Amino acid sequence: MEALNGRNIALLVLCLCATYALVVADVEKEIPATKFGQSSAPTMTFLYCYSCGYRKAFEDYVNILGEKYPQIQVHGGNYDPPGLNYYLSKIIFALKIIIIVSVVSAVSPFNFLGLNTPSWWGHLQANKIYACMMIFFLGNMLEGQLISSGAFEITLNDVPVWSKLQTGRFPAPEVLFQIIDNHLQFNEKVQENPDFVK
Repeated sequence: MEALNGRNIALLVLCLCATYALVVADVEKEIPATKFGQSSAPTMTFLYCYSCGYRKAFEDYVNILGEKYPQIQVHGGNYDPPGLNYYLSKIIFALKIIIIVSVVSAVSPFNFLGLNTPSWWGHLQANKIYACMMIFFLGNMLEGQLISSGAFEITLNDVPVWSKLQTGRFPAPEVLFQIIDNHLQFNEKVQENPDFVK
């Protein structure tokens, strides 16, 4: 009876870990929208693929835009991949946590399913540290492949002005300046920084 209670507790912990992994990951950060008719400063939003390493490119653009157009508010965030890839990566994350907790706690999920425990599960139990590390790194690799979108999307006041997904490249700073000037007609609304070196 005590073993049954221990298994019930282990199953409860596994379910809670999986639920936490799926629910907490879906919390989204909202980016405040700025409309054309409002008198507030223009807002530029960058959505980039964090797993592709584009955060450095985003920070470079923030510095460049801050020098030339100090009035522009720049925001950035991760571009969530469309379709099932996002949800598959969250399922893999939950399975990874469940398997690691099962290995560490020496609880066989096959017993709960009424199946015979395979021999490879015994190998995982005998080599817990190695097994947990391999499961962790393999799960991270799969998650990274699923969420890598290659995106570097730029919007100005909620209007798309550049898409790396469509063009296949990053915008040159001069091209981005020209797009900004044409889009907002900066000659009237926002003055350039006179100290900016072109």
